[in-house]
Amino acid sequence: MQADDGRASTSLGGSAPLELIQVFIVADVSVHRDGLQDLLEREARIHVIGAASTVAEGTAEISERGPDVVLLDVAGEDRAAAIMALVDAIPGVKVVACSVPETEHDVIPCAEAGVAACLPRETSLADLSATIAHVASGESSASPRVAALLLRRVAALAANSSPEARLTAREGEILGLIDDGLSNKQIARRLSIELPTVKNHVHNILEKLHVHRRYEAAARMRERNGNGAASGKN
Repeated sequence: MQADDGRASTSLGGSAPLELIQVFIVADVSVHRDGLQDLLEREARIHVIGAASTVAEGTAEISERGPDVVLLDVAGEDRAAAIMALVDAIPGVKVVACSVPETEHDVIPCAEAGVAACLPRETSLADLSATIAHVASGESSASPRVAALLLRRVAALAANSSPEARLTAREGEILGLIDDGLSNKQIARRLSIELPTVKNHVHNILEKLHVHRRYEAAARMRERNGNGAASGKN
């Protein structure tokens, strides 16, 4: 049945209707994409509203349909970039990343990119559904191991609490491009994001570094990195 706002709903045992959790799947392997959809369709409270093989392919539909959760299953080397692209393109989107090894190398980039939850490959359907429900309701979800990794990361950042350390991965990337001499428009084209998004990132960078000009921000990072550029070049 449909709720008054057009969203699907269901009722269990004659009780009041429960609004279904709308999920969009992005998975770069068709077998994984189809498998996730088949699994989730077994869950009474979850409704899969669409699927795509890449973030670029699915962004317009995700933005238009506004799912409660985007379930992401892409190759490890592309995972954090895909999360970052979604979060940049659709503010407030809630991303659950699948098949993420519970290591600092894999989890921390996802967290910095803005993921709401990471799930290892061996996650059961029950845990997957529970995580989707938690994230849809506005909560984050993490296993004890992932939580420990994140706490260690927070402690490390606190120990090195310089303004530069508080830049997100995307802000650091943009600062590197500023140091390369790129304008906001050129950065937007290079990263395939909207110009207002770049301007927001630049504003945040200047605030975090306590400077007023772009060149001052780049100089600040060069000072911290010795003679290297802000993007880490020698």
